Amino acid sequence: MTVDTGGERPASEISCVDLRLGYHGTEVVSGACVHLSAGHVTALVGPNGSGKSTLLRALARLHRPDSGDVVFGDGSSALALSPKEFARRVSLLAQTHSAPTGICVRDVVEYGRHPHRGRWRSNDPDGLTAVSWAMEVTGVEHMAARVVDELSGGGLQRLWLGRSLAHRTGVLWLDEALARLDLRYQMEILDLIRDLADHPAVAVGAVLHDLNQAAAVADRVVLLHQGIIRATGAPADVLTSELLSDIYGIRIDVHPDPVTGQLTTTPVSRHTDRFRSLT
Repeated sequence: MTVDTGGERPASEISCVDLRLGYHGTEVVSGACVHLSAGHVTALVGPNGSGKSTLLRALARLHRPDSGDVVFGDGSSALALSPKEFARRVSLLAQTHSAPTGICVRDVVEYGRHPHRGRWRSNDPDGLTAVSWAMEVTGVEHMAARVVDELSGGGLQRLWLGRSLAHRTGVLWLDEALARLDLRYQMEILDLIRDLADHPAVAVGAVLHDLNQAAAVADRVVLLHQGIIRATGAPADVLTSELLSDIYGIRIDVHPDPVTGQLTTTPVSRHTDRFRSLT
């Protein structure tokens, strides 16, 4: 995969300050503070129902906080921007989408340029380059003319990611971006996430369920449990056996891979020893 090298991106820094989030009067995230900066990948991890996706949606301005604020590095409040201006700064790959019918792949990716265009798709000199690059790095360029209805689940997921990348924002949020992808594309998207942070200096935030993937790609891990951030820091400082075992309610061993040295987490079940003896 190639890395985006052309065009300007907006400032790549965003923070939430003491966010409190709820549904119908029930608080589900309490006092959250998270900071994303250029050149870093931040992974939100935790058990189901811990508040990861709700927090991400608030940072993407899809869930209005009960209190607190979301601010950019220039001090401006995300909540005060127009929808179009916000979309020029932040893009989101959500968990679910309403798949269009009768529309080709290229048209869907091109829709990612909507915040940058005037009427009749005008005033977007970087549009063609951005769309071509987004399709290339997500592996959908060969099916540009195909109708979206014909795509598999994995193909659709890569298509939605391509649309998000076409925004060319300084902040990119990914909510379960690896869902429905086979192993090859999981690894390629992880590489792309890392490349985006390292070269164009994008601030990348990702909700991940796989702790090993979080350890592999993230500079900073935010561990949530029951709506509270329990730990924030480097993967080695947050993904500890004691903390993970406590939060997930199951013994989780943490150790460096003997070949790569990469941090590896292993949940231990009643049959783990039997499984290990078979490998």
